Amino acid sequence: MSGILFDALVFGPIKSRRLGNSLGLNLLPGDDKVCTFNCVYCECGWGKKPLGTERDFNDTSLVLQALEKRLQDLKSENFPLNSITFAGNGEPTLHPDFPFIVDRVLELRDQYFPKTIITCLSNSSTLENEKIRLALMRLDNPWMKLDAGSQEMFSLINQDFQDLKIENIVENLQKMNGQLSIQTLFLRGFYKGEKIDNTSEKEIGLWLEHLKKINPQKVIIYPIDRATPLSGLEKIDVDELEIIANKIRNAGFKTEMYY
Repeated sequence: MSGILFDALVFGPIKSRRLGNSLGLNLLPGDDKVCTFNCVYCECGWGKKPLGTERDFNDTSLVLQALEKRLQDLKSENFPLNSITFAGNGEPTLHPDFPFIVDRVLELRDQYFPKTIITCLSNSSTLENEKIRLALMRLDNPWMKLDAGSQEMFSLINQDFQDLKIENIVENLQKMNGQLSIQTLFLRGFYKGEKIDNTSEKEIGLWLEHLKKINPQKVIIYPIDRATPLSGLEKIDVDELEIIANKIRNAGFKTEMYY
């Protein structure tokens, strides 16, 4: 599976099941996925190890020019824009100018759509960098990924290129002082003969303990919704997802479930 890639700097608005009318901002190359993870469920398909600042990231000035032009057009149409969303072809915080871009996007939002939130969909892998962490905390809606409770399941699902430890990711998420949401995709399947299942009692228990340390504003959970690079992954049913949602609520967290 080659996956879905966005060749535009700014795309949409699209009707998002989680964010409403969302205008996407792609800081990453239009012809390749650039990410620290290689998740088995990623709609962008399989990736390869990113090359950091040597990669041909989208030019900062062109991204901001394209965003301002689109915001001007949408404002002239009185379009009900709900979110400006850092998304696109991988991990947006890998862009070397990410903190600067965040500041400028905030300024453009305030100028054209002051009531619109700014969202970033991040896999939580770059939070060791304080500048990135602080930039994310300036946003209205940083949505940080945490797909597993154990190291084994984290490695199976997210297939990170950096040999990251889940306890370090959790520690860095704690440094955001609760100014974040956690998003988790629940699934089952097999990868090279090893069982993938982040819905087991053990995994849910470990994952909830991580949430208690992180103390997010809310937790967003959902199943597979699109084609995946790894075939045979199971979309868990809505009743099972609701059971998981109730466990999160019982742990004291605001929970949003999408199916």
